[in-house]
Amino acid sequence: MAKDTVILTGDRPTGRLHIGHYVGSLRRRVELQNAGDFKKMFVFIADAQALTDNIDNPEKVRQNVIEVALDYLACGLDPEKITIFIQSQIPELCELSFYFMDLVTVSRLQRNPTVKTEIGMRGFESSIPVGFFTYPISQAADITAFRATTVPAGEDQKPMLEQATEIVRRFNHIYGDTLVEPNILLPQNAVCCRLPGTDGKAKMSKSLGNCIYLSDTAKDVGKKVKSMYTDPTHLRVEDPGHIEGNTVFTYLDAFSKPEHFAAYWPEYQNLDEVKAHYQRGGLGDMKVKKFLNKILQEELEPIRQRRAEFEKDIPAVYEMLKKGCEEARAVAAETLSDVRRAMKINYFDDAELIAEQAKKFASK
Repeated sequence: MAKDTVILTGDRPTGRLHIGHYVGSLRRRVELQNAGDFKKMFVFIADAQALTDNIDNPEKVRQNVIEVALDYLACGLDPEKITIFIQSQIPELCELSFYFMDLVTVSRLQRNPTVKTEIGMRGFESSIPVGFFTYPISQAADITAFRATTVPAGEDQKPMLEQATEIVRRFNHIYGDTLVEPNILLPQNAVCCRLPGTDGKAKMSKSLGNCIYLSDTAKDVGKKVKSMYTDPTHLRVEDPGHIEGNTVFTYLDAFSKPEHFAAYWPEYQNLDEVKAHYQRGGLGDMKVKKFLNKILQEELEPIRQRRAEFEKDIPAVYEMLKKGCEEARAVAAETLSDVRRAMKINYFDDAELIAEQAKKFASK
């Protein structure tokens, strides 16, 4: 990654973050942060976006801002190395969104696959809040305000990045080169793009209650792994089992490493051997689940411990967020100033315009 790279990514504060967020983005963010191969890195809590479909429950969003901040810090995101901020505290984003709305048609938004999927999931049908419908535009404002070149995200977000790129190109075509085109950075492990829920459903979701949260106790994690969806046709140990659609093996694909076998299951060299045994029969689900549980506990215990430490000083976490908002707003203000200049609406800063018009009217 080049030294002039600017990274931007974030999460909606509608609940505590879960291991789907962790393998899909959080773990990679920490790796990118610690590698330090970037000019600037921004991670934001998208509370304004969360309100687009929670407008009647602002307290839910308000309470979960701190939950997400704690999860960020617990995972290892470091405010000394990156900027962590709250979306709603950067008013420049609203102004950018307003200008970008003139660059996008309603039909183009309707064709956005991510928007169509999200609308279907929430059952909006024809009663779509305008704020939710236009959130690809808001997302483009988030990205361009910080001149982000790189946006770590899952495969499902590709249509959003494509729309942001279209907005940037249209703006630059009309007003001259002002905004930076973003590129998506997908998870290295394809399995991590979208981890299924513990019940086997395609998406891990807070509303479906099929999540393993980063802040879950060891006991809760153990219970959730024990009840995890496997292969419904694998009724007896000796029965051949199926790997495809088997949530336990999907999680092992996402979390297991070669060293885990030596530590917790030395009778196997790697995951391929476990899969082969399961598929030919003779390997019970509970043994596989016990192995997965040990791996998850190893991964999550340091996160739980760090979170507990940060929970002891909540005012300090808010102070960190306030400082991050101030840093982020200064950058967004610079971009907005460039946008206003390009659009020729920087009236009071344009000395040439004032002088030209003064001369024009004086000659009458």
